[in-house]
Formats: sequence, C-alpha cells, structure tokens
Amino acid sequence: MRFPLYIARRYLLSRKKHRAVNVISAVSIAGVAFATLALVCTLSVYNGLQSFVSDLFTAFDPPLKVLPVYGKVFDTNDPRVQAVMKLPEIAVCTPTLEENAMLRYRDRQAVVTLKGVADNFRELVSIDSVLFGGDDFVWQDSLVHYGLMGIELVPILGTGVRFVEPLTVYAPKRHEPVNLNNPVTSFVEDYLYSPGVVFAVKQEKYDAHYILTSLSFARRLFQYDTEASAIELKLRPNADLPTVKQQIRNLLGTDFQVLDRYEQQASIFHFMEIEKLVSYLFLTFILLIACFNVIGSLSMLMVDKQEDVRTLRSMGADNRLVRRIFFFEGCLISFFGAIIGIVSGVALCLLQQRFGLLKLASGLIDAYPVRIEIGDVCLVFVTVLLIGVLAVWWPVHYLSRSIKRLA
Repeated sequence: MRFPLYIARRYLLSRKKHRAVNVISAVSIAGVAFATLALVCTLSVYNGLQSFVSDLFTAFDPPLKVLPVYGKVFDTNDPRVQAVMKLPEIAVCTPTLEENAMLRYRDRQAVVTLKGVADNFRELVSIDSVLFGGDDFVWQDSLVHYGLMGIELVPILGTGVRFVEPLTVYAPKRHEPVNLNNPVTSFVEDYLYSPGVVFAVKQEKYDAHYILTSLSFARRLFQYDTEASAIELKLRPNADLPTVKQQIRNLLGTDFQVLDRYEQQASIFHFMEIEKLVSYLFLTFILLIACFNVIGSLSMLMVDKQEDVRTLRSMGADNRLVRRIFFFEGCLISFFGAIIGIVSGVALCLLQQRFGLLKLASGLIDAYPVRIEIGDVCLVFVTVLLIGVLAVWWPVHYLSRSIKRLA
C-alpha cells in the first residue's frame, strides 16, 4: 500500500517529460476543485436562505404550537391542556383563535385571517421588532378593541397607518343557515379601531392577509366561549425543545399535534429541502463530468511513464501493483481537488458573510445569506472522494491491457 501510494504521490508532484501531462493534471485538479467549490457554496446558500426564512417567521411563529387534529377549535379548559400550561419548562403560554373574516373600511373590503391573541402575546414572539409606526399599542381598553393590520392591507383598504373611522368586521354566525332573503342578518358585525401601528413581516402571507386583535374580541365575533384554535408556547432558556415537545405530546395524546417552528412552515421548508437536494444532485453530475478529466490525465501519464513501468516490471512488479499506482494517482487528484475546493468554498462563504460580495435586488436582504454547516462540508468531501474513486477504478482496470503492453 505504501509503495504504490509513494510512487503515485511522486508522479503527481514531479515534472513530467511532456509538459502537456502537467497541464492536464493541473486542469483535472482544478476541475474537481471548482465543482467542489460550487457544491460547498450552493449548499451554504440554501442553509443561509433557510435561516433567513426562519428568522422572518420568528415574529409570528412561536417555538411550539399545539393544534387540534380534528376540527378547528378545542376547549382550553380541557384537563390535558391545563396540564400543559402548568409545565415548569413553559415560560409563556397563550391561547389564540384564528378564523377568516371580512373587513370593510368605507367603500373597500377584504377577506382576511383574524387572529385573536392574549395580552401576553408580545412576550411570546418578537412582534415589536416588525412594527411600523411606533411600538406603543394595546390590544384593548375599557371601551374598544384594536386591530393590528399587516402593512399590505393598508393600501388594499385605504386606511393609512392611523385611521380615524373604525374597521367593520363581519363573520358568519355559527350554527345558523344563511338567510337568503336578508344575508346581512347571517353575519356578526363588530368594530376594530386603529392602534396607530401596523406590522411588516415582509411575507405576503402575513402582511396582506392577517390582522391581530384581542382574544376576547375574536371569541365574541366568532361566538366562542373558552375555545381556542391553538395554544402557543415559549420555553424557558434552559429547556430542551425536543424533550419538552415529546412531553407535551405524551400529555395531550393523539387528539392534538405539537409543532415546532419548522413544522409550522413545513411546506416552505420542505420545498427548500427539495431545491437543495436537486441542486446537490445536479452539481454532483457536473462533478462526475469533471472527473473525466482525471481519466484523460491518467491515460497521458501512462504514456509518459512507459520507461518507469518497464523498470518496475524488471524489478518484479506485477500488473496489480502497476494498476494500484495509477489508481492512487487518480485518487490523489480527486483528494487534492476536494481539499482545494472545500477550502476555497469555505473561504468564499466567509467572505460573503463578512462583506456581502454578491448582492440581491430584493428589498428583504442586501446580499445572499450563507451558513456553513459541517455536515454539508463532510457530505461534499465524501461525495467527491467517492465519485473520484468510482470514476478512476473502472478506467484503470480497463487500461490494464495497455499497461501489459508497456512491459
């Protein structure tokens, strides 16, 4: 093992008789390095995008969310739910009620998702970080209730950030058929006033369709008493999320589902994982094509080293040893290409993190976000070595006939 590897290393670094062989070897290493660099950078960009999207949703999505498996609401007085609320690992627990409603402001209207939240909702998520127009507001006072709108609803309804006239809110009455003769009587009508601020999550799902208000207003509008559509939870700093999540599942049983932030946005993150996988497979195919340069380099090296092979055979070397020399030569090309590509890719990602070299036209973020994960770097390294070994093994054995004729 050591002797063939030693000879292969000398062949890789030594000067060849034909200068073209050195050039081809350098091109082979560069091709593998470039494909490796592309893999590292692409996977890191997808990791950065996932972190960026996760940070965007933090303002609305709690660390854990309890939802009913059947139906839209459940009773918060359920003993199982009460047991979850009393867990010592829970720092903040707030019930929420979420339903569709229709808003009307003067001659404009829009169908929105109205979400009623408890007074401690601002302790649950970082809603203050996405407020526009100030940060001093309340959900309700002794006279009226306030509605915190998404910023894209402002031009749709034509209200402005601070509106004087109240929003008229309509919701269908529960357990009552629609009165075709007078449909207006089939709806509950109520009013929301301006808190003087709006929120801007920079996600169309929220900014154009959500309005937040007090839980008591939502229950009155949708005709509920102690029901909620979800229980949103924030854990204490020293609590382990997977452990607490499983503990809550054990307490609630099969009638409820417990979702973390990624599971709450499962469709988006699943789509991003698919994109990441497709990009990985596509770049791996490009890496495979780059490895064909290694085959050409080995073929030229065999021709260049005919005299060396004759000398080795006269000293007793058999075909197997000669094949292993050229096999290790191909593996070393892949290895050094992988090392150069990974180091260059990590360095480029660090530069992107520090200086934002590649800019984005979108207003959400100035430059492409990147996040380097050790697991991805290891995956790329193993992928390059595996493809390099497979790409070299068959050609070397196929060219063994040529090697025999060199004797």
